[in-house]
Amino acid sequence: MSQLYYAPITYMIPPEEEGFMLKTILQKRMDVSRKLLSRLKQTEQGIMLNGERVYISSRVQAGDRVEIRMAQETSDDILPEPIPFDILYEDDHLLIVNKAAGIIVHPTHGHYTGTLANGVVHYWRSQGAHYRFRPVHRLDQETTGVLAIAKNPYVHQHISEQMIAGTVEKRYLAIVHGCPDPDQGEVEGPIDRDPLEPHRRVVTPSGYAALTRYETLAVWNGASRIRLKLESGRTHQIRVHMTHIGCPLIGDKMYRLEEQNLPAAAALDTSIGRQALHASELAFVHPVTKERMIFEAPLPPDMEQLEALLDQGYSV
Repeated sequence: MSQLYYAPITYMIPPEEEGFMLKTILQKRMDVSRKLLSRLKQTEQGIMLNGERVYISSRVQAGDRVEIRMAQETSDDILPEPIPFDILYEDDHLLIVNKAAGIIVHPTHGHYTGTLANGVVHYWRSQGAHYRFRPVHRLDQETTGVLAIAKNPYVHQHISEQMIAGTVEKRYLAIVHGCPDPDQGEVEGPIDRDPLEPHRRVVTPSGYAALTRYETLAVWNGASRIRLKLESGRTHQIRVHMTHIGCPLIGDKMYRLEEQNLPAAAALDTSIGRQALHASELAFVHPVTKERMIFEAPLPPDMEQLEALLDQGYSV
């Protein structure tokens, strides 16, 4: 059976790059990593110049067409399951979904089925497509919103590099107890594991640098809606930082303050049953088209219902 490939990624040689070595084009213009370059060299049609397989030491001419082709892969360790999910965008290289509350992104110990990965793999298989499940980032089980999944290692590498460089924009909406003072600003506090409860995170001087910017959008009696932008990506960062400034997320069972144990506040937490956190927007440069793309997910129904309850004058 002949090898199957993903859609090729193409680069046309401009006049000013005539005479360059193909290896230079691959590494400096197409930004192919050393690891991926090694894989492509071992693939029959991995590196093509004007439709022909050539050595990477070859010299290119103006107008030449360079293509890289990655062999199709599958996530054979993930059981396909017909789990519905909301697709915001899809092309040959990317799948952007609006993750629902309560679903884990990737199988973990004790959760080998029922995850988003199981549903995505089933969706791909039903279309006769073969991709390895490669989430570019993660969302907590109870957090909703935009999640990016790369369909090949090249795209995964490039978005990951943008995240490291800080050029990926991630914005969230949260409904919190209280109202931040001031109503907009930033929380800069290092985060690390809680030594007493390792599954929790805390702000501690010995932790890893973390910065969250916030803006208050609406205020109710004892609660507020906040827009947040992450400038770093620590585990539970928003939940930890908002608790740190006295405004824990409504419904968050892990991060709460003593005053949130009062009956009215506890009832509000119960009304949503999860932390009121939604990944509303994700923006980055598409690794193949080089276009700056912005993906948005609408506020989920349970957070809309929570806001409606607060609009009706519910008092914390």
